[in-house]
Amino acid sequence: MAARAELARRVERWLLPAECMSCLAPATGSDDGLICAVCIMRWRPVPEPRCGTCGEPLSFGAACRLCAAWPAGFGPVRSAVQFDERTRGLVHRFKYAGWWRLADVFAGRMASLLTDVGDGDLVPVPLARRRLRRRGYNQAERLAAAIARQTGLPLRPERLHRDRETPTQTRLTPEARLANLAGAFTASSSIRPAWLVDDVFTTGATLTSAAQALLDAGAPQVGAVTFARAEPPLAEAARRLGPFTLPIRDEELE
Repeated sequence: MAARAELARRVERWLLPAECMSCLAPATGSDDGLICAVCIMRWRPVPEPRCGTCGEPLSFGAACRLCAAWPAGFGPVRSAVQFDERTRGLVHRFKYAGWWRLADVFAGRMASLLTDVGDGDLVPVPLARRRLRRRGYNQAERLAAAIARQTGLPLRPERLHRDRETPTQTRLTPEARLANLAGAFTASSSIRPAWLVDDVFTTGATLTSAAQALLDAGAPQVGAVTFARAEPPLAEAARRLGPFTLPIRDEELE
């Protein structure tokens, strides 16, 4: 099966010369022919120093307050790149426009963050049924499957279930996001460690709710890995607020 997939990919490259999905230039120096090496090099890592638990960038020696109320046993959370003008459009297309093949490109950066984790299951964050029907696939599961292929870690989507639909979180405060997701997930009983997989870390509300369900079901430790990490809401608003403009919210951040 793998040999057939590789043959199909080679035929595709021969018939359709690779073009970078980001800058539209020839995708030279890229193993998959989706994103050129130059664009990948321009992705910015999350700045250091970072909180060892939630991965939040720290400054001026201040203690992290983002994860102070997180459940014991949840962490670390790691993100490969910053969610900015270079990655925003790609994530949006991956999530909403059917560009699911980007999962392999994103997973390459995410897999490098898991070299020291030892044993543990990859658990994608489940998508609400209505959104799953509309999109046709769960982007987090695509990412987790790609990471599993690259790392050999077991993929266990059945460990986590989404029990109810939740309103979009785009315009909610961090506190309201947590309340919105309370009781949204349940998990199957397991004593194995778990690594949650999702596309973007925003406030951590979704990951925290999912991690709590896994911990309640017996997981001794739950970490998380995402492709991108958004700026804290207040920092993002300050950056975007101009003298004659209003803050713009991102539709893709749920």
